[in-house]
Amino acid sequence: MSELVEIVDSLENKLSKLLHKLEVLQKTNIKLNEDLMTVKEEQQKKENALVDWEAKYNSLKLASSMLGSNTNKTEAKLKINTLIRELDSCIAQLAE
Repeated sequence: MSELVEIVDSLENKLSKLLHKLEVLQKTNIKLNEDLMTVKEEQQKKENALVDWEAKYNSLKLASSMLGSNTNKTEAKLKINTLIRELDSCIAQLAE
């Protein structure tokens, strides 16, 4: 009978250790998920900032070419033509 008691005690001990390990791993998992969400938010902010800076760069490049810079005159003309076509399209839709 004492062997059975020892086996049960051993099982209880092992079960207790496993439950403790499970609790520690669950806490670690929660912390890692929080860290992951933080990193994803930071990445999204940086991507949004990159898009904003690219738009500002393109606007600056267009303004520079309109001021007489020879390097981007063709690009500026194409952009102006595109804007005019978009305006014509809007006017046509308003006229309907």
